[in-house]
Amino acid sequence: MQTSKPRIVIVATGGTIAGSAESTTAAGYQSGGVAVDVLIDAVPQMKKFADVRGVQVSSLGSQDMNDELWVMLVTEVNRLLAAADVDGVAITHGTDTMEETAYFLNLVVKSDKPVVLTGSMRPSTSLGADGPLNIYNAVGVASDPRAKGRGVLVVANDDIHDARAMTKRHTSDVQTFVSPEVGLVGVCLFDDREFMRSPAHAHTTATPFTVVSGQVLPRVDVIYAHAGMCPDVIDGAVANGAKGLIIAGVGGGNMTTPALDAVKRAIGKGVVVVRSTRVGEGMVRRNIEVDDDTVGTVASKELNPAKARVLLKLALTQTSDPKRVQEYFDTY
Repeated sequence: MQTSKPRIVIVATGGTIAGSAESTTAAGYQSGGVAVDVLIDAVPQMKKFADVRGVQVSSLGSQDMNDELWVMLVTEVNRLLAAADVDGVAITHGTDTMEETAYFLNLVVKSDKPVVLTGSMRPSTSLGADGPLNIYNAVGVASDPRAKGRGVLVVANDDIHDARAMTKRHTSDVQTFVSPEVGLVGVCLFDDREFMRSPAHAHTTATPFTVVSGQVLPRVDVIYAHAGMCPDVIDGAVANGAKGLIIAGVGGGNMTTPALDAVKRAIGKGVVVVRSTRVGEGMVRRNIEVDDDTVGTVASKELNPAKARVLLKLALTQTSDPKRVQEYFDTY
């Protein structure tokens, strides 16, 4: 008896994977110009193992991704996943902010069905475009029952990452995504997939975070630390309405003494401040470099500044108590 194929919806947001250039060797291109149905038709091979249809949520470069679009995206993804005729979702997205969108979804999707993001480093019109195989692999992972319950995944260049661990590390290389602290979830080789681990942190249905259509999320700013860092950038962010701050600190999350004094002023006004690091790898631990217990700051652990911002925005919908926020950073 022939079994039915998994039913996968590709949710398109734009990005380089839907980009077009003037020639097959042009470095510059226009993001988001190719519609989702064209992307699907360009990879007919995936229809042998999945029934695929598309939904277009946006058509932009991911540098323009914002809170409003995040809320729209997760609302649509949760609606799709709640349907009995949908077995998984694959999302096409620009690579620049994919790690932020993936981690946001990892915290607010309310289903254990597979959700897989993918993108490309070269536009669809490029010589050696990486998008078609990435889409093929993303739909393959979304169709695989072993992907269920692993949270939001990111698939690119034959690698399977979990949303919390993955980050972009190269401006142009197709092997731009890495999971530096914990490694890959799995790997793809066309129709052969190997899953090697599941994410250790709670995600999706195991988080307290929800968003509803039209919800406005709290403002959280990232401030980059450097030699001679001035405190006025911190004071200015607070004056302009930031409810939370991420300090992309030097080393293990440190900053200049005047900047730390400004952080103390911000905390005194009820702003939650998280110490992360501008360094590409490693962890920011509590009470190392800065006495978090005394100052009232939160340590980001292995979350980089961009992802720490995502979690803090959602944490602030629940609490402004830095102790509880630290528990969120330890758990999710």
